[in-house]
Amino acid sequence: MMKKLLALLFMTTFTTMTNAQTATGQYANINGLKLYYEVHGTGFPLVLIHGGGSTIGTTWGRMLPLLAQTHQVIAVEMQAHGHTPDIDRPLSFTQDADDIAALLKQLHIAKADIFGFSNGASTTLEVAIRHPQLVNKIIVASTFYKKTGAQPWFFPMMAKASFDEMPQPFKEAFLDINPGKQDALYAMFKRDVARMQNFPEIKEADIKGIKAPALIICGNQDVNTLEHALEMKQQIEHAQLAIFPGGHGDYIGELTSLKPGVQPLLPALPVVSAFLQAK
Repeated sequence: MMKKLLALLFMTTFTTMTNAQTATGQYANINGLKLYYEVHGTGFPLVLIHGGGSTIGTTWGRMLPLLAQTHQVIAVEMQAHGHTPDIDRPLSFTQDADDIAALLKQLHIAKADIFGFSNGASTTLEVAIRHPQLVNKIIVASTFYKKTGAQPWFFPMMAKASFDEMPQPFKEAFLDINPGKQDALYAMFKRDVARMQNFPEIKEADIKGIKAPALIICGNQDVNTLEHALEMKQQIEHAQLAIFPGGHGDYIGELTSLKPGVQPLLPALPVVSAFLQAK
């Protein structure tokens, strides 16, 4: 099975990011939000939640078609991101978690696996805490639940983040979906930055209260410290930890990690697949 998945990767790497981002999706009216989502493949439901400033394609374009070989992948774009418009309410990880829960209920999905990257991993933790009855397993990638879990440079960097420093591929992906909407792009950037500048720490008791099997993954040069990743693994009762060479999202082929002419190896794929398929 893994050889088949890797062969598929090398045949489709060039097009998967575009295909994932331009696939015909659907909208769900959720908590006053017109939430965009896509469904790919068949099998046990697996929700994919992108990172900050991102879209389905920028975070998951390389992994999604491979995961969809064995799962019903439900990829979402959260408030103000990608196809999902912004509305007049706060942007928060708890609200995003409630939106995910409402979507699953609307789709009549009793339980799902949840896989979140970066900001999406913060949302995934909140889904596990706030809606445990909907969660089978969680995968949290490149995240921290308290400020001391971040690298020492992270929050000083966020304190002075400027729109000029936003990765150009993120800007292009948003404007491909929303042509001419520069104001919406800038508003999304400002909202994401403000959320991280005022990062809401999760109580340690809530982290320890997560009962779903969890896989914690990150790069060895990521935004979170390795000590914090180990701490999370020790605090969540049924948790596993995997650390991969590289930085933020390298191990899943996140768009800004790609190098021209170099095929992404996706070292997290076999680890994620084994975790999801384990009984």
